[in-house]
Amino acid sequence: MRMSLEEYDVIVVGGGHAGCEACTAAARTGAKTALLTQNLSTVGELSCNPSIGGIGKGHLVREIDALGGVMGDVADRAGIHFRMLNRRKGPAVRGPRGQMDRDLYKNHMQAVLGNYENLDLIEGSVEDLLLDEGEAIDTLVSFRDSTEDLTLLSSLSDDKGASLSSSDANKRLRKARIRGVVVKYADGTQREILAKCVVITTGTFLRGVLMLGKDRYSGGRHLRDSEEVEPPSVGLAQTLARFGFPLGRLKTGTPARLDGKTIDWDACLIQPSENPAVPFSHIRQFLAQQPPNVAAGTLIDCYMSRTNELTHKLVMDYAHLLPEYDGLGGKGNGPRYCPSIFKKVERFPDRDGHNSFLEPEGLNTDLVYPNGMSGPYPPEIQEKIFRTMPGLANVEIVRPGYDVEYDFVNPQSLTHTLETKTISGLFLAGQICGTTGYEEAGAQGIIAGANAGRAAIESSNGGSAAPFILGRDEGYIGVLIDDLVTRGTQEPYRMFTSRAEYRISLRADNADLRLTRKGVEYGIVKDEERIASVEAREMMIEDRVKELGNFKLFVTEWDQRDGTGLMGGDAMNRKGREGQKKSADEVLGMPHVTLESVERIMAQVQQEQRKKMLHEDESDDGEASFPSVLQPSPPSIYDTVEATIKYKSYVTRQHKDMESWRRAQGVRIPPDLVYDHTSLPTLSKEELEKLSAIRPSTFAEASQISGMTPQSLVYLYHVVTKRIKDKDAKRATASQGN
Repeated sequence: MRMSLEEYDVIVVGGGHAGCEACTAAARTGAKTALLTQNLSTVGELSCNPSIGGIGKGHLVREIDALGGVMGDVADRAGIHFRMLNRRKGPAVRGPRGQMDRDLYKNHMQAVLGNYENLDLIEGSVEDLLLDEGEAIDTLVSFRDSTEDLTLLSSLSDDKGASLSSSDANKRLRKARIRGVVVKYADGTQREILAKCVVITTGTFLRGVLMLGKDRYSGGRHLRDSEEVEPPSVGLAQTLARFGFPLGRLKTGTPARLDGKTIDWDACLIQPSENPAVPFSHIRQFLAQQPPNVAAGTLIDCYMSRTNELTHKLVMDYAHLLPEYDGLGGKGNGPRYCPSIFKKVERFPDRDGHNSFLEPEGLNTDLVYPNGMSGPYPPEIQEKIFRTMPGLANVEIVRPGYDVEYDFVNPQSLTHTLETKTISGLFLAGQICGTTGYEEAGAQGIIAGANAGRAAIESSNGGSAAPFILGRDEGYIGVLIDDLVTRGTQEPYRMFTSRAEYRISLRADNADLRLTRKGVEYGIVKDEERIASVEAREMMIEDRVKELGNFKLFVTEWDQRDGTGLMGGDAMNRKGREGQKKSADEVLGMPHVTLESVERIMAQVQQEQRKKMLHEDESDDGEASFPSVLQPSPPSIYDTVEATIKYKSYVTRQHKDMESWRRAQGVRIPPDLVYDHTSLPTLSKEELEKLSAIRPSTFAEASQISGMTPQSLVYLYHVVTKRIKDKDAKRATASQGN
């Protein structure tokens, strides 16, 4: 910890995943930055699940890394089990996931932050904000109107000024401006530290209450390996309430930690790590380097157990011992897509079981995290429930699971820079904005930190900063933030690939190609090695795509050389097709054809041509030039080349679909439309519930419903327009009959 100063450009409050990305992003802009947290030893702690990434979430980690963030590299260094989820599906929905060693992750993150340029780490509790108050008060840090094409951020609003970034547009809403924070140290002394911008990333600490059975006690979380509780942040919550921020209550839960020595692993289904692994770090992948524990062979296996009817009976029989919450009339407002075991059994009474992945928490511990089994029953009941499951008949609980309920701010009170509209210079990121998950928190942190740093630097020079905003067509980070600030959320928000209307273009494999250059432009990517690797990848991909486009064979030869029938089969051998040729990229665009098989045939043909030319030139004394033989695409570009070619036509269609959708915002939805799976089979249960409850009258209104995916809206639009056309056709037929 370096000696703290009296004044900083940016202060980041909270050392969780949003805080780590926010403080490093601000520091990369050149802003003098401080990370202020009440316990430096817990910076980078994985409070709940010991994993990073997954479907949708892995995309966010790759985007954070592409923008120079720290999560991806630290996850690679701490990873002890890696998998690419959805590997059998298309590249757009594949999600890298890594199981972490908790100690390694925390230690590596603290080492990175402890030596970060422009960054000081300060241990202390932020008691309150220092503010200059006044209606429509002038801002000391400002953003100018965005000059980017941000039409994709919110297709619903004609007046985007307030929700985007313009400081002038938000002046009428402004009640104060940031001047700094009041810090209380462990010895009880207090001190004011000044700052141009403050980023609050308090996670579950904002008026946090911990719950175990019927017991309730104040706290943000339990310290790991301890009964000690980290205190909640009350003063900040009171200040936000005083300025009229719309506050709500959300809850989350963490399951019990099990003693791995008491688990019968042979009774569980093994889930080994992939080896080799796909790293989170773009640089590491480009250099063909494996994460350290993969290279060293120090990987672990995960296992799967499963609940059963007896488990479910106990879950429901003891439901009366669960906590009473502040939110949702005592039921608690928890994450829909990471529910407690009670919520799973309650929502799906016909299911005979739910999978639970048993995830070891590190290389040097026997603690095991039972994924999917959160439930704050009294400790003895938790043990009973676990002991009904395969492999866990004699399991011992080391620490019982518990819930935490906390305040969050409706994110509609923020702009797309994540600055609050009410207090100039104050930014929010992470669970305080209503999200759940390390990756969602980190994604917000990098945007909030980058904008806070840019605004502070520009204000020192007497100017206004161009806001750093990602569009929905640029990244999942853009989708995440646009969903939050335009729609808000009434339950913990989790990222899924289905939330992105441009997901075919927003793949995990091309995050660096989409975002790194923009990061350079806005001053948050400074690493020369990262910039060089992107430039090299771009060139290699472009060259390989060009080679695939230029190489042609007769359609019959493609099929004969392949021999699997995937490159046309009988269709290619029909009479009249003998003289037709197809390029390699056209063949690769066919279903189930892989880049590997196409490149193998190309190399085979080139090798034959080379041998033929060598033979013909044996008697020639002059120097001859022979064609080179294609080498297979290296792992650093393979997925991107394949996806670029396979998805080319889909990307074009995707853009056309979304253009037609944007023009259809005013179309009315019939008031008698029935929202059920019979009428709308592709919509999720959540979407049907919300549509049925809200009953929007237009598609513009439907678009504002949190949780409605773009694909579902487009599907609903097609259903409604078909219904309208069918009615018009019936009327026309009836009138002709008369």
